[in-house]
Amino acid sequence: MTQHAKTAPGFRNDINGLRAWAVVAVILYHFGVPGISGGFIGVDVFFVISGLLMTGIVVGGLEREGRFSVWAFYMARARRILPALMVLCAVLMTLGWWLLLPLDYKMLGKHALAALSFLSNILFQREAGYFDAASHEKWLLHTWSLAVEWQFYMLLPLVLLGVWKWRPGRRPLVVVMTLALLGSLALSIVLTPRLPTPAFYLLPTRAWEMLAGGLVYLLAHRLVLTPRQRMALEFCGFGLVIAALVAFDASSAWPGWRALVPVLGAVLVLLAARSNTFWTGHRVAQWLGTRSYSLYLWHWPVVVATVYAEWQGEPLAMVGGLLLTLLLGHLSYIWVETPARQQLVKLRRGWGVAALVCGTAVVAAPGALAQWKQGIPGRFPSKLELISQEALNRNPRHKNCHPATGIASPSCMMGGNTRRAILLGDSHANAVVSSLAAAAPLSDDGVMEWSYTACPTLFGVLPAPHRMLAAESQCGRFLDWAKNELLTVPKEIPLVIVNRTSLYAMGHNMPGSKDLHRPLVYFTQPSDTASPAFLAEFSQRLTDSACQLAKQRQVYLVRPFPEMDVDVPHTARTLVFRGQREEVSISLAEYHQRHDVVWAAQDAARDQCGVKILDPLPYLCWDGRCHGSKDGRPLYFDDNHLSEFGNRLLVPMFAPVFEPRSTPASNL
Repeated sequence: MTQHAKTAPGFRNDINGLRAWAVVAVILYHFGVPGISGGFIGVDVFFVISGLLMTGIVVGGLEREGRFSVWAFYMARARRILPALMVLCAVLMTLGWWLLLPLDYKMLGKHALAALSFLSNILFQREAGYFDAASHEKWLLHTWSLAVEWQFYMLLPLVLLGVWKWRPGRRPLVVVMTLALLGSLALSIVLTPRLPTPAFYLLPTRAWEMLAGGLVYLLAHRLVLTPRQRMALEFCGFGLVIAALVAFDASSAWPGWRALVPVLGAVLVLLAARSNTFWTGHRVAQWLGTRSYSLYLWHWPVVVATVYAEWQGEPLAMVGGLLLTLLLGHLSYIWVETPARQQLVKLRRGWGVAALVCGTAVVAAPGALAQWKQGIPGRFPSKLELISQEALNRNPRHKNCHPATGIASPSCMMGGNTRRAILLGDSHANAVVSSLAAAAPLSDDGVMEWSYTACPTLFGVLPAPHRMLAAESQCGRFLDWAKNELLTVPKEIPLVIVNRTSLYAMGHNMPGSKDLHRPLVYFTQPSDTASPAFLAEFSQRLTDSACQLAKQRQVYLVRPFPEMDVDVPHTARTLVFRGQREEVSISLAEYHQRHDVVWAAQDAARDQCGVKILDPLPYLCWDGRCHGSKDGRPLYFDDNHLSEFGNRLLVPMFAPVFEPRSTPASNL
């Protein structure tokens, strides 16, 4: 997101104007301005520009023999990027002390450390997707692109210098960069549908965009174009950029082949190299372009603030947020970017490094402290902090007992050492295994957990084509393993099945989710909607799978848990913070509208093969509504998973699983 100073030799108005287009696209998209559904492509345009500029600096230095220094290149990048980033992190950490509860403050501290070390892209790809609803709780999410650029900056001069020493000249550089571009592009196309989050965030699948800009620098001098041809190139380039802005949206697998559209558009604009045109030369574009880095830095925290205050989507908040972004971006450019660039370059080499290192350390210290002290509790009323902490009150053995990869479950025992029941299912099973174990009558009674992420207990299930994730692609193999493993378990051991079943049939129900109302699985024919034919097949598979397992032992099917349409701890703490008494809940009518299909299929299994039904509604719903909290404390750690506090309400529901049997249990 960085740029040269306007006084730099060879400054090009077309590049500065294109940068304005990119930052405006990103900002309008993040603020939810209608008609800019693909505004995230602005980052791709930025990458192309960065590739051109950085390649120009390195190759220009190499061509001026003896005048290129890798260290000087790194320091120049640090002077351009770090000062404004440090100020942003310092301001957020300061405001966060007064406004963010411990859980949120701890997360901000972690993200600040990642941003300042340029590793945030790696961190965020492990946490969640860029387009997920949870992304709007991360104040520094946008720094992922800075991390990608920095990682590219670290590698580019080393590679180009190595090639130059091997064989000087532009031709070898073109060959190497072209091969690298093709490899990175191929990797992006292959991985985007299979591993969308890593493909979005990581350098190997993004490098081709910057390499495309680098090749523009290396090859543009060979083009001899008339003014009319340059005009046509620029027109086509902006046509592709605008087409990408309106044609793509959050549901588009990205980057992959689709990113070719804005990247090619940016390449054509840069090849045209037309200054002072309608597209890029006017004062507004130049003003925005020179401030694009600061505008980019400050816009996302403003967006998150509107979400945090629950003002998102309100026209007045949108306009106010845009104006505040312009103000903060301008002030950052005037008070931070420009002075830092001018003053740091005057310092002697050692002093410049010391200033940047010390400044970064000072800003990073609060982030490290927030991490170490678990968000520094005690800054807010205890009730408010308790609500916030419920987001962490989940199965303490989640990571060890609920695999996201592989085939076999770890077969974790919860409770005592004597196996009294087996729990099979997905993350909802993992969320309630402790309550099932707590329902056992004897202290030595235990429950064996077989759970697998995003894997419903439906034999023959396949992930929908848009859901080809590593874990989900192994679901069928996990179910086969579980079915075979059950053959070795004594028949008197009951099987309890818990799944977020309706999700797989109906899609997500939380506003802003990528797969809103879109089935996540299929059996014979993929479907983008929960059509009657699809639901009929889904229901039959659910009934058949339960009955197949019931041939050998007693099977208990748990009715679907109520799903809230918001993150319960987050919303509850916001309501308390504002002094409001409302609580998160849904009506029974809303519950049945989503889950009646699953209920009917479970009832069919009960009638056909003696499966027993366990119903959580008497414990989670009262007064005609299903509640997200009880006595002011959240029952969920997100929008649909019961917390360790919430799942204890279900202990009476699970008690029938352990009714006396005539044959002994299995000792492990």
